[in-house]
Amino acid sequence: MQLARVIGDVVSTRKDDGLQSLKLLVLQPLSPDGHDTGKTLVAVDAVGAGVGEKVFFVRGKEASFPFYPTVVPADAGIVGIVDHCSIE
Repeated sequence: MQLARVIGDVVSTRKDDGLQSLKLLVLQPLSPDGHDTGKTLVAVDAVGAGVGEKVFFVRGKEASFPFYPTVVPADAGIVGIVDHCSIE
């Protein structure tokens, strides 16, 4: 899992049937200390996150697991919203 900040959403009038009624969000990956790192990406939202929230996400086949048994053609998925994060 990786940390990210939601920086936007994606509106698509035409998409794969497996993505119908699913929310797509733009993520900025974060380093453990909270700084931007890496390239932005689009992820399928499984938890109801919104712009400005910190989230954790997975990549690869696991991105579709929260939607089982529906087959979702995604390689990034938001699986949690971060309430608090501390590093010692």
